[in-house]
Amino acid sequence: MSSNGAGEPSPAEIAKGLAAGREESLADAYRRWAGLVFTLAHRALGDRDDAEDVTQQVFVSAWRGRHSFDPDHGQLGAWLTGITKHRIADRLAIRHRDHRNAAAAADLLDTAAAPDQLDQHTVDRVLLADELAKLEDPRRTILRLAFYEDQTYPAIAEQLALPLGTVKSHVRRGLLHLRDRLEEVKSDDTSR
Repeated sequence: MSSNGAGEPSPAEIAKGLAAGREESLADAYRRWAGLVFTLAHRALGDRDDAEDVTQQVFVSAWRGRHSFDPDHGQLGAWLTGITKHRIADRLAIRHRDHRNAAAAADLLDTAAAPDQLDQHTVDRVLLADELAKLEDPRRTILRLAFYEDQTYPAIAEQLALPLGTVKSHVRRGLLHLRDRLEEVKSDDTSR
């Protein structure tokens, strides 16, 4: 079955096995091309955790999409490289969205008010600080690090020894909670 002396299947054999749905061929493909996929992702993203996530996503996508791969009309390595490019683009889009959301939240926290709105701006900042102080840790700490100390999500994850996804979830849920609380406070003030 193997074309080399070490007992390893050839790239063509791996490709045919993967297209046929053999799980051992997926494992062989991972052993053979995961390093390439990881390297491409790490160079493009500059972050080891993101590169590891992309590598996993590429092989999950390859397995799920194996029916669309024709080993007689293309090389498996090239097909996996194409999937890698798409997953990198997806991760960059997520980063861009997260950065845009974080920047918008920071603007909300730090926007200089017009002179006639100074009192309302001061009140909003005090309310926000008060609501932030009421949050449980680690959410409170994560939000402070992200918006007051301008730390990146990966830096926060490393500092607090938390998974990156957990940090992102805390930021999103924390911002939603703060927004809802500020809306409640403002609606209470207007109803008086």
